[in-house]
Amino acid sequence: MNIDQLLSELQYIDPYKRYGRVKQVVGIMIESQGPPCSVGDICYIFPNGRDRKKRIIGEAVGFRGESVLIMPYTSVQDIAPGWIVESTGESLKIKVGPQLVGKVLNSLGEPLDGSPLPKKMREFSTQQQPPNPLLRPPISEPLEVGIKSIDSLLTIGKGQRVGIFAGSGVGKSTLLGMIARNTKADLNVIALIGERGREVREFIERDLGKEGLERSIVVAATGDQPALMRIKGAFTATSIAEYFRDRGMDVLLMMDSVTRIAMAQREIGLAVGEPPATKGYTPSVFSLLPQLLERTGTNEKGSITAFYTVLVDGDDFNEPIADAVRGILDGHIVLDRALANKGHYPAINVLKSISRLMNAIVDESHQRSAESLREIMDTYVRSEDLINIGAYKRGTSPEIDRAIDYYPKIVEFLKQKVNEKYSMEESVGRLHQLMAGE
Repeated sequence: MNIDQLLSELQYIDPYKRYGRVKQVVGIMIESQGPPCSVGDICYIFPNGRDRKKRIIGEAVGFRGESVLIMPYTSVQDIAPGWIVESTGESLKIKVGPQLVGKVLNSLGEPLDGSPLPKKMREFSTQQQPPNPLLRPPISEPLEVGIKSIDSLLTIGKGQRVGIFAGSGVGKSTLLGMIARNTKADLNVIALIGERGREVREFIERDLGKEGLERSIVVAATGDQPALMRIKGAFTATSIAEYFRDRGMDVLLMMDSVTRIAMAQREIGLAVGEPPATKGYTPSVFSLLPQLLERTGTNEKGSITAFYTVLVDGDDFNEPIADAVRGILDGHIVLDRALANKGHYPAINVLKSISRLMNAIVDESHQRSAESLREIMDTYVRSEDLINIGAYKRGTSPEIDRAIDYYPKIVEFLKQKVNEKYSMEESVGRLHQLMAGE
């Protein structure tokens, strides 16, 4: 850029920095008189002396009359009327790079253990647009996840987005840990949103393990943190996955759980003054979900295969968040409490689960074997009560007779221990052998 261009640019530069002042704090919301800003801008709140060491970071989330509504990333306890508010004019940015692999971060992209971030990392905004629909390559290649029942009956493609639906305590975290350790993806990005503080370390050490952490980046926002931090944890994890996708990698993003993100957005919406809609969830919740979930998938450089867990209240799989997420994603895996109670792990209900892209990425023989297994399971489940009470007489129906013979073998095939790993070839081969009667 020559001197003339620099001089012409100077006329557009605003030499003044404008500040606002805190008027009041209501609940989890700070109301400020100024400064000029936009929704999503990062704001710094300082004591009257403008001590930058004691600054509190917040985000503009709305306006009320001429006042700016700011939600802090920390607690509102220390904030007092008259404190100075400064707007950066930018949304949240994080530092990203290959140096993050193996680290556990908070929602702002900072290491949870307090260690400094490595140098020479790139700044990356957490607010990114989904890939252009016309630039998304079709999903045509399967991604191995190392779980027999998924690779053989619910085959996942590179760039597919899948929901894992389950009630509490049915094995969602354990299943995510198995996938993270066994997958053939280049990198795992794991977001733990709204978890208990105890569960974060337990997941990293017990479910993920040293082997899994060495090829993963974990973003954790525990349930005790403010609602904004929980939402930012999801956006930070997605941005990290997007950065590595743009470098040509096949990334596996796992987020636990979307329900807690929706609850955090509900808190913010109600605090801003939105009216509650379905089951108390505000309209902004249902606009946030597609904005977040559509960012994953394929682009012209790489892919993000995503697993999102959905915590269903009272095992009601038709509650508002589950229903909304199911309509956005490319398939769903249902974990059944009845199977878990029988000691069947992973407790995947194959008949209630579906991969919408499976038929496009597997060969015809694989497809036929999977359909045959589903038919046999469906026949047995529909006749199970008659069989258990002894009301069914063998020879009455060849289909039911076949189902009675096959069902115990199918159940054994679908079970898998936590430390077991199967390649996709081995899983599909066992499926073919099972359906051939071997």
